[in-house]
Amino acid sequence: MICGLAALQVSPLFAAPKVHIVSLGPSRKVAYTEPDATADSKVDETSSLRVRALYVDDRLKEWTTGDVHDITDRTFAVRRALRINDALPTDKAPRWVWQPGPWLTVDRVTGHITALHLPYFDSVVSNVVWYRDYAAYCGVATTIRGGLYAMVAQVGARRAVVQKQIGPWPQSDRFVPVCQPAVWQRLPVRVTLKPTGGTATTYSVLGSSSIVEEGDNADDN
Repeated sequence: MICGLAALQVSPLFAAPKVHIVSLGPSRKVAYTEPDATADSKVDETSSLRVRALYVDDRLKEWTTGDVHDITDRTFAVRRALRINDALPTDKAPRWVWQPGPWLTVDRVTGHITALHLPYFDSVVSNVVWYRDYAAYCGVATTIRGGLYAMVAQVGARRAVVQKQIGPWPQSDRFVPVCQPAVWQRLPVRVTLKPTGGTATTYSVLGSSSIVEEGDNADDN
């Protein structure tokens, strides 16, 4: 009888973990206006953003935009799409608008979604180009001594791998886009970042991908 009780107590520890299904819905166009647009500069009323729903076990978890980047065979990064209430205090009803948001990482096994806090990331300025678990982009410091920065962030790292000021910020007469997409090199690992109309600079990226921590199969959804 004692052995039977022991078996009953231990058996749940060996139960198969719940399998989660992570999927992305079809892409669709939604109305979109640049956050820094003005009444004079907004001449195209048909501008749009492509968004896709992110599902975990057939439940809608987030809206996303842009391409997916596979960090490992089970973890990927994707950019969040936000629905923001643009209503003024004098408006009588909500006015929902779409905007590109921050980046997320998604674990295909556990279904866990994590918001990435990329240093100096700006939703208007920063065009992230991924390589392994590194994100390269131009970032903006909004402190008193603000500036435009060349940035390389690594998933899971507390500090940026590369952080170098490459120009002033804010800029009254800036280019759009502010920076060209980063260009990666594999061996040795290097990245080139270039502000539009400025000089390209190449940075060596030191570190490893071992910081990426993928959780176990715990059912936390």
